[in-house]
Amino acid sequence: QVQLVESGGGLVQAGVSLRLSCTASGRTFSNYAMGWFRQAPGKEREFVAAINWSGDTTYYADDVKGRFTISRGNNAVYLQMNSLEPEDTAVYYCAAERFFGNIRVPSRVDYWGKGTQVTVSS
Repeated sequence: QVQLVESGGGLVQAGVSLRLSCTASGRTFSNYAMGWFRQAPGKEREFVAAINWSGDTTYYADDVKGRFTISRGNNAVYLQMNSLEPEDTAVYYCAAERFFGNIRVPSRVDYWGKGTQVTVSS
């Protein structure tokens, strides 16, 4: 079992930066690929970014590429979000999955955090 707790969300103006954190506890966190998803009101949960177990491979959704950076450290994964836009407003969820190839598909994710709200005003 892996427990995930997100933090770092908030209300910000367009153009600024935020850094989300996800702290993991439980079994063998280092063996899992980690990812971030987001869900805006009335929309489906969508993939944002992922990182493999060793941290040397990352993948991003097209609309955040170049603005967001995912990284991982000791029992944590981070999402640095720069140049935020109102369209980035959503609840952001941390995810853990054993296989990096599955991490982009919500139905394949093994573990979810409860989410942290990010609101970007124009």
